[in-house]
Amino acid sequence: MTAVRSALGLLLVCVGALLATAPSALAAPSYVALGDSYSSGVGTRTYYSNSGSCDRSPDAYGPLIAAADGYALNFQACGGATTADVISSQLGALNGSTSLVTITIGGNDAGFSTVMEDCAGWYFNCQSAINTADSYIENTLPGALNTTYADIRSDAPNAKLVVLDYPHLFTASGATCNFDALTSSHEEELNTTADDLDGVIKTAAASHGFTVVDPRSAFESHEICSSSEWLNGLSNPLSESFHPNIQGQAEFASLIEGVL
Repeated sequence: MTAVRSALGLLLVCVGALLATAPSALAAPSYVALGDSYSSGVGTRTYYSNSGSCDRSPDAYGPLIAAADGYALNFQACGGATTADVISSQLGALNGSTSLVTITIGGNDAGFSTVMEDCAGWYFNCQSAINTADSYIENTLPGALNTTYADIRSDAPNAKLVVLDYPHLFTASGATCNFDALTSSHEEELNTTADDLDGVIKTAAASHGFTVVDPRSAFESHEICSSSEWLNGLSNPLSESFHPNIQGQAEFASLIEGVL
């Protein structure tokens, strides 16, 4: 009888040990989605009620990736965010257990909203706004991105880090279709500005060992005024304008999943 009790006691100890370790073994890998409106999902028209002015959407690429691949998502991306906002408000979610980090950032630093407001709404201010953005992208943005990426790596030393670039907003021919002040020549210039922005992002991210995903080829034939738009043109509300729609965010998710 004593031997039986001893065996039962040992069995209970073993079962207890297994139960104690099971939650850890079964825990979903941690995924933190950082960034601006292209990361939060502005443009999809559906947002979590508790996300406030950040406009975080269940149709953004972060939640789509988390649902498809079994990650536990910490959704930090916020519409309007700059690199300084990422550093001050979003990096607290990172730690040594973070498995995956994604980010799209830099457009607001370069004044994306102001440029599009001037180009789509006023025309006469467009060229000056583009020139200002181009100068910032060339001279100031590299330093801001390097600081941001270094801080992300420091706070998430064991994570896979993926940076998503920006797609072209407009067709290569500068097709126009909306009731706005955009001209074909300005659209072509804005695509060139996007190329400059993506180039700076790619260089900075690569220097920190991040994986870079470039969506421009995938979005060809799906720009604003194309027959199959993955981006919104001038919209109501205005905040939805010039952002990826649900199809665009789904493509972002697919592109990122391809490098995981």
